[in-house]
Amino acid sequence: MTEETPGFEEKPDVPSGATPDDAEPQAAPAEGAAPAGDASADAGLLAQLDQVRTALNERTADLQRLQAEYQNYRRRVERDRITVKEIAVANLLTELLPVLDDIGRAREHGELVGGFKSVAESLETVAAKMGLQQFGKEGEPFDPTIHEALMHSYAPDVKETTCVAILQPGYRIGERTIRPARVAVAEPQPGAQTVKAEEPAEGDDKENGGPDEG
Repeated sequence: MTEETPGFEEKPDVPSGATPDDAEPQAAPAEGAAPAGDASADAGLLAQLDQVRTALNERTADLQRLQAEYQNYRRRVERDRITVKEIAVANLLTELLPVLDDIGRAREHGELVGGFKSVAESLETVAAKMGLQQFGKEGEPFDPTIHEALMHSYAPDVKETTCVAILQPGYRIGERTIRPARVAVAEPQPGAQTVKAEEPAEGDDKENGGPDEG
C-alpha cells in the first residue's frame, strides 16, 4: 500500500512553459461600463469649464463697461474742448467789437479809404472766418432776445413792434449772441386799428345815400 503524506494535496498537471496566471484567466470587464475614476474626472472637468465660462463672461462685461466709460470720457473731453475754444474766440471777438463799430461808422461817413480801408477789410475777413456774424436790419420785427431797444416811437404804417433804425449792429457766433442789436423801435399808432375798422362803415353809408330823411 502507498502511504499518503498528510498536508499535501495533489495538483493538476500544468503544461510546461505555462504560468500560474494562465491557468486561471480573469473575467473580462463588461462592455459599455465606464470606470468610476473616469466619471469623476469628467465631472471635475465640466465644473472647471463652467467656472472658466463664468469668469470669461465677467471679464467680458468688465471690458465692455470700461470701453463705454472711455467713449463717454472721450466725448466729454471733446465737448469741453470745443466749448473752451468757443468761449476763447467769443472773448477775443467781443474785445474787437468797438473796433468793428468804428470801421462801420467810418464806412458810413465815407472815411474808409486808402490803407485804412485795406486793414479794416482784412480785420473783418478774419473775424468772419472765426465765425462772427453781424445781424440787425431795418424793418424786421423786434425780438427782445436779439434786439435791445434804445428808442421808442409810434408809427401809423407798422402793424407790430418793428425795428425802424439800427443804432448798433448785433453780433453772434453760431447760435450764441455775443451782443444784441441796439435799435430804435416803432409801435402801431394807438387807435389806428379802430379808425381803420370804422372807415368801411362810413363809406357804406355814403354809397347808400346816407341816412334816410324824415
